[in-house]
Amino acid sequence: MKSSKELEKLILKYSAALKTLETEISILLQDYELENDYNPVEHIKSRLKTYESASNKLISKGYEVTTKNIETYIHDMVGIRIICSFLSDVYKIVELIENSDQITVHDKEDYITNPKDSGYSSYHLSVYVPVYLLGGVTLVEAEIQIRTVAMDFWASLDHKITYKFQGRVPEEIKEGMYKCAEDIHALDQKMLELNQEMQIIKDDQEII
Repeated sequence: MKSSKELEKLILKYSAALKTLETEISILLQDYELENDYNPVEHIKSRLKTYESASNKLISKGYEVTTKNIETYIHDMVGIRIICSFLSDVYKIVELIENSDQITVHDKEDYITNPKDSGYSSYHLSVYVPVYLLGGVTLVEAEIQIRTVAMDFWASLDHKITYKFQGRVPEEIKEGMYKCAEDIHALDQKMLELNQEMQIIKDDQEII
């Protein structure tokens, strides 16, 4: 299956979707920066899930490894992560994407307002992106994660810990990570308040 034309076509479609998504987000952010003289994004990461990773995920879910099942059951083959400075920036980015003519949002999860039990915080958008191939236009599913720098640091560390313990993380480590998540949320709130105060001072100086 790995060398089949069917798989090659699928990979081409996902690669095209990633390029389309990267381009559209880049344009939206450039336009926003021109309009507001401010860039809300620290950096962006993107990736295509590997065939091996998709296969393992299908097997863990009890499905046969086929291209059809990859398309049907793997919803994050295409992934983009947008890292912002402040909490308010996260929601600005969500709004920009929701208003895009090239990106269709079909589901969203606000794990910032409602964090996961582990303490994980982020904003997830499940979207469809149009891909233009010889056979016509097809909509390809992708996932966009939007979070602050602090949230990204926590998520990265949590991923490493989970991998190290092969998913069986000791309770004391889980509790420690949850406490760190609470501290990070408080830090994000404080940094947002400081940014708002700085903006008020800046506006007052411009008036004077």
